[in-house]
Amino acid sequence: MPFVPKKTQNKVEAGYKTIYLPKTMIEELEKIAKDHSTSFNNVIVSMIEQCLKETIIHLK
Repeated sequence: MPFVPKKTQNKVEAGYKTIYLPKTMIEELEKIAKDHSTSFNNVIVSMIEQCLKETIIHLK
């Protein structure tokens, strides 16, 4: 099943973290954001949330 970013939600309390990504990965993530009319940040958060949910399911 292809990845689909979550709908942009209301702002929640958040913090900042700096991560370093390969330029090719950044380009792919920006393309996903553009294709879904959303932000780069929303794509990253959606991917992390999906991964965390799958990890928690597998740990149970």
